[in-house]
Amino acid sequence: MVNFSALDLLPSIKKAIAEKGYTKPTPIQEQSIPHLLKGKDLLGIAQTGTGKTAAFSLPLISRLGSKKTRPKSRNVRALILTPTRELASQIEENIQSYSKGLKLSSAVVFGGVAHAKQIKALNKGLDILIATPGRLLDLMDSGYIRYDELEVFILDEADRMLDMGFLNDVKKVIKQLPKKKQTLLFSATMPKGIIGLANSLLRDPVKVEVTPEKMTVEKIAQRIHLVKKKNKPNLLLHILSKEKNIKSVLIFTRTKRGANKALEYLEEAGIRSGVIHGNKSQNAREKALEGFRSGKFKILIATDIASRGIDVDHVSHVINYDLPEDPEVYVHRIGRTARAGREGVAISFCDQSELSLFTSVEKFIKKKLNVDEDQPYHTDRQTLEELFRPKPKKASQNNKRAQSRNRRPNNKKSSVRKKRLVNRKKQGKRR
Repeated sequence: MVNFSALDLLPSIKKAIAEKGYTKPTPIQEQSIPHLLKGKDLLGIAQTGTGKTAAFSLPLISRLGSKKTRPKSRNVRALILTPTRELASQIEENIQSYSKGLKLSSAVVFGGVAHAKQIKALNKGLDILIATPGRLLDLMDSGYIRYDELEVFILDEADRMLDMGFLNDVKKVIKQLPKKKQTLLFSATMPKGIIGLANSLLRDPVKVEVTPEKMTVEKIAQRIHLVKKKNKPNLLLHILSKEKNIKSVLIFTRTKRGANKALEYLEEAGIRSGVIHGNKSQNAREKALEGFRSGKFKILIATDIASRGIDVDHVSHVINYDLPEDPEVYVHRIGRTARAGREGVAISFCDQSELSLFTSVEKFIKKKLNVDEDQPYHTDRQTLEELFRPKPKKASQNNKRAQSRNRRPNNKKSSVRKKRLVNRKKQGKRR
């Protein structure tokens, strides 16, 4: 493996990398950066936590920083399109930290905040624009963005764009871009929609792939707790009080409501925590994320979509309060720990409704997870299966009456016949 010093990056970038304490690139950085410095298109298949942000931002900064040109008003030289506000902010932070002394201008554009500040930045012209699709299209339609000077287009988290329903917006943006440019597409997975997009967008691309399964097996200690759904809050408190070497914890829930409920449990127990999900305002999400990064509180609760922008090196534990419906999401989640060469711990809860998800995760990562029975709320798998098995419905009183009527012969016709016979007998006696 080469060192960063051997890569053909600008000296100021190498200095910034060294100040962060990095000496060797990650696999995706080592495989991508040399090709990107040569101007090649690239298809990168890698999950969050592999170092892909630096894999595209370092050569981008080196390319733009080596030229002394400045963009005209409302023009951008590089566009990075990403699905979430958090991820957009995270990418800008990385770009600013690696481009010190190069006087490159950058800005983020996303919804949930006022337009004025974003328009002001665009009016000056930008070297690098990081944006989410919706707000970007709004500003494009209003004439605030031009692509006459665009050199590089980067589409990040393409599969998440598809999951969130942004693919049509992405295609609208792409239609407005010049054909002559360097294009990079990064995706953790390659569903059909993304394969088609990559084929139409990239020209003779270099393909770089980092398999997530290796990461989960090698660096992260994984275990799972079988527990009744009603006991999950108590189990969470038990683990947070008994687990050793907890420095910072990222807790994942499947829903926004679940995230809020988990926050309530912790606050009632006097444990300070933060929460981020789609219903939180941008300011609230940034405040929670900053509090977690700075160590103001050591627990952050998040839903999967909101978590895509969380890039914090010091996460020691990931807790899957709810198992994800997609096993690939499990890999994304636990990849938030064991970063920058550190070790990490991933703890998952599995209730009676999640047993099939548990099986799917093991099948996907090709590894049996250790079931930890050493906790007061452990419930064996057979009991959980019985709890989840649908119970036969008891027949209601109305149903019983209906069934009773169905069993009887149709007495309506027979009663009519009986009346006729009685009448005939009476008439015969009268005669």
